Amino acid sequence: MTIAIINGPNLNLLGKREPAVYGAVSFDDFLVTLRERFSNVTLTYYQSNVEGELINEIQRAGFACDGIILNPGGYTHTSVAIGDAVAAIKAPVIEVHISNVHAREAFRQHSYVSPKAAGTICGLGLEGYALALQWLTRTA
Repeated sequence: MTIAIINGPNLNLLGKREPAVYGAVSFDDFLVTLRERFSNVTLTYYQSNVEGELINEIQRAGFACDGIILNPGGYTHTSVAIGDAVAAIKAPVIEVHISNVHAREAFRQHSYVSPKAAGTICGLGLEGYALALQWLTRTA
């Protein structure tokens, strides 16, 4: 089983950016832990700050992998095109947000991805990725 993790803008700064909101662990370090915890799953990882590159990766992974964990970052609230890419692929997508977007600014409470995703996990920190993996490995 292969699961793709796709992270959007500014998530390359995890561990450095607003640690009170996003934690003090880099995603690269957390990915090592995820791979240990889910050793029976092949995890691929992609991060970009560029909307079109994210769409290309969603399309690629959406027909090559068994599932996708997607944190579109700020594009969640602005990108119809990323939502359309999620709707166009075969693989189920779990939308993950490290912070509780519903407890933040009003503009963050709308997602163009959620209506197209199989589910959404938010506000549980990096553990949200592990929960998404648990669900995807049970359903695929």
